[in-house]
Amino acid sequence: MFAKETYIRRREELKKKVKSGIILLMGNGEAPLNYPDNTYSFRQDSSFLYFAGLDTPDLYCVIDVDNNNEFLFGNELTIDDIVWMGNLPSLKERSESVGLNRVLPVSELSGTIAAALKSGKVVHYLKPYRHRNQIILGELLNKNTAEILAGCSLELTKAVIDLRLIKEDCELAEMESAGEIGYLMHLTAMKMCQQGIAEREIAGIIEGIAVSKGNRVSFTTILSQNGQTLHNHNHDGILQRGRLMLTDAGAENVNYYASDFTRTVAVGGQYSPKQIDIHNIVLQAINTAIDLIRPGIPYRDIHREAYRIIFDGLKDLGLTKGNTEDALANGAPALFMPHGLGHALGLDTHDMEDLGETLVGYDDEIQRSTLFGYKSLRFGKKLKERHVITVEPGIYFIPQLIEKWKQEKINTDFIHFDKLENYYNFGGIRLEDDVIVTKEGSMLVYPKRLPITIEEIVETIKG
Repeated sequence: MFAKETYIRRREELKKKVKSGIILLMGNGEAPLNYPDNTYSFRQDSSFLYFAGLDTPDLYCVIDVDNNNEFLFGNELTIDDIVWMGNLPSLKERSESVGLNRVLPVSELSGTIAAALKSGKVVHYLKPYRHRNQIILGELLNKNTAEILAGCSLELTKAVIDLRLIKEDCELAEMESAGEIGYLMHLTAMKMCQQGIAEREIAGIIEGIAVSKGNRVSFTTILSQNGQTLHNHNHDGILQRGRLMLTDAGAENVNYYASDFTRTVAVGGQYSPKQIDIHNIVLQAINTAIDLIRPGIPYRDIHREAYRIIFDGLKDLGLTKGNTEDALANGAPALFMPHGLGHALGLDTHDMEDLGETLVGYDDEIQRSTLFGYKSLRFGKKLKERHVITVEPGIYFIPQLIEKWKQEKINTDFIHFDKLENYYNFGGIRLEDDVIVTKEGSMLVYPKRLPITIEEIVETIKG
């Protein structure tokens, strides 16, 4: 939690952007895992955390823009709560710590919203991603689920995105803390990457680090020798010499900020010539992309440059062919990298994706592409100072996708399909760092970079 003044200032900025009406910020509730009393680990809504700072369930913040009033709706602990869950400072005390000085019981929320609607006020709310909040909003506003999802406030959504995308100094410090945990997770995974070790064992150890140093992992860990499956959450394999282990993992620190790193390393540190060649192309792509980052540059253009390096690098290996500009225009490199170069990072790994990925990553000036590969870029608009983004190029050999393109004669002018069969058992390589856009360029969120060159990785594994 930050200083009280931070939350007061954020709400004041929000009121400047939303000109009139009532703003309703909904916190999350507990979610049962397999029966009511066995719940998932509680995670507060990120926008509620950003503006209200309190991380206990069943809280609602109401901001009356017209009358410049702010309210927190929630219930004080009962004796049963204290017996089973422990004591906490009163809700009034906690609310005062974030500058919310008017506290009302949840039972009065419906009357407050009803009165606002009766007086003709607009009730602004963010699109609810949890069914519980969809139901509660439906009851408050007398609308069905479809109407609730369609009726979220675009004005409020854009205001929240504008504020949360530009990271404050206090946030950058938290993200550095999350990066430190992520660094330790990945360094541990590298050192454990030895023949005969179970993927599950490594995944369990690094997730334990995330919990012991922070709150939890910031997203479901991807750790697999089948790196060609982009979001591979299966950890059933046993590490085998000659294969690559892709680890895409991050931590959420105690104040909920995320890190997100990826490294792909050879089991036992023993790389084949093919693996070295592909790794070094991806390494060139990530280093070039980071060098290009600065305010005013569309991230879409940097994504395209990463595609250029990948296509030309594979051309040097005899796997692609033809004019590079034509290949880029036709989306040929997407066969090898079907995903985007990166995404916003902050309180969420895919920051504010619940508000609408396209609203976060695009604007009136730069629209999302419909071309395969390019359309998967989550963040394409011009970069601004204090944006925090991931940079994660990769090269993957996905046999099913290759066969589909081959049979349908897609981009045959640019790809040597006959030579790709030798790579069907390769897997994939992805490298990822977290980057802050600075006034004149960029810098790593966590200043100590994870081992990334072949030499650094081998030294780490064998050391």
